[in-house]
Amino acid sequence: MEDEIDALFKLPLGEFTPARNALAARFRKAGQQALADAAKALPKPSVAAWVVNQLYWRHREPFDRLIEAGDRFRRAQSTQQTHNSAGVREHLEARRNAQAALLRIATAVLHDAGSSGTRDMLRRVASTLEALATYGSLHDAPRAGRLAAELEPPGFDMLAGLLPQSGGSRREVEISPKATRSLGDERAPKPARHKDAHAPAVRSGEEERRRLAAAAKAAVREGERVLRAARVQAERAAETFETAAERERKSERRRVKIEKQLANVVMEADATRERAREAEANAQQAALAAEGAERMLELARRKLAEL
Repeated sequence: MEDEIDALFKLPLGEFTPARNALAARFRKAGQQALADAAKALPKPSVAAWVVNQLYWRHREPFDRLIEAGDRFRRAQSTQQTHNSAGVREHLEARRNAQAALLRIATAVLHDAGSSGTRDMLRRVASTLEALATYGSLHDAPRAGRLAAELEPPGFDMLAGLLPQSGGSRREVEISPKATRSLGDERAPKPARHKDAHAPAVRSGEEERRRLAAAAKAAVREGERVLRAARVQAERAAETFETAAERERKSERRRVKIEKQLANVVMEADATRERAREAEANAQQAALAAEGAERMLELARRKLAEL
């Protein structure tokens, strides 16, 4: 069934619903009601989601470059490269370039599908690509190629959960409520000496959380900048598309006008050619008539001479 579902999402958008219903009917006829219900429940993708699905299925190489660039950028944000702004900017620029390349292809996909690449539409495509790049190849990332709706990049809380946690899991550095109260209450009795060994772990956990929070906030800021840049690129691509589409319409109108003029010229040439043939035939008939008249005149002269 997986291959058949993938085939649905590869189809032109207008063919999705009939093909999905036909697939459900085929399962139902075969007595596979659960599969029929699952197929019938598949939602028709929005236009922006459909475009991103086509980028995944039909332009995999540039699509994979975007996902790989997103993975590298996320790793750079959560490792020691957080302190290396040049390295982070390099990965960010690579992700931005990969996204811009896909937006250009998306404009062509919309054009080939007969849909206008409006600014709002390309903004939705850009937002979905940004979200996929942020998730990258994580196991819980949205399933590319089967999107039913456009995506928004994850917020701060979710992005913080996406960042790898070095130095132990979050659970290992969690501070208990009792420990928090002790740290924040100067009047609380001092803990026993044998518990002082946990203080470095508590401080380490706090530092780790602060580091992760700082990295996540930086990633959010960079992601917001990338999204703004992608939307600007989408608007520019839409303007370019609209200009090209208007030029195409003008060229088409000129072509139709020229073809009509050419058709009129051809018709006029055919009529002129026909008139020329008629004139030639009339001239030949006149020449024959003149020759006959000359012969009759010559014969008459001879008879007159014999008299």
